[in-house]
Amino acid sequence: MRIDLLLLDVDGVLVQYQRAQRVLHLARVLDVAPETVQAALYDSGLEAAHDNGTLDGPAYLARLGAQLGKAVDRETWIAARCAASQPQQAVLQRLQALQVPMAVLTNNGPLMVQTLPTLLPQLFPALHGRVFCSADFGARKPAPEVFLRALDALGVAPAHTLFVDDLFTHVRGARSAGLHAETVRDGRGLGKVLQRYAVR
Repeated sequence: MRIDLLLLDVDGVLVQYQRAQRVLHLARVLDVAPETVQAALYDSGLEAAHDNGTLDGPAYLARLGAQLGKAVDRETWIAARCAASQPQQAVLQRLQALQVPMAVLTNNGPLMVQTLPTLLPQLFPALHGRVFCSADFGARKPAPEVFLRALDALGVAPAHTLFVDDLFTHVRGARSAGLHAETVRDGRGLGKVLQRYAVR
């Protein structure tokens, strides 16, 4: 078995993400109530519209600012996402030691692509131009076409790709698209998977 690409999820694999911390950070910085931020981001469907590509980054930030009554710039959004995301250092250390090419596929909007170099600088520039989000395709994992379109952009065959995600439903979707796929939630789990597939 030849693995030419390691395809990585973000939340739950590369970082531990706490949505409540993101809400609290934005509330504190913008001086609005946390429940107002929660309603603007999630209850309104705004976050989902960004994640599925209906709203690009600038339109999403403008809409968020209008709902909160405060201007929200890209730097503020990125800082809040980073405040809510704890990098999994054991995972990152294993990845930095690998020679196999890597890429990212995450159910997020385009602002997440701009966030990752700040959040995970140790994986760049290796991941430059190799971060794909659900908004790019107008569909979300576990839909098989999401995996296939990302691999088409990278020029790698599904049979030569190993995908890791913390959610088994996404793993199952990747397998149905012809990828090798395994559930990973920490550095130890990643180490076992890399060893099983002889990825170095």
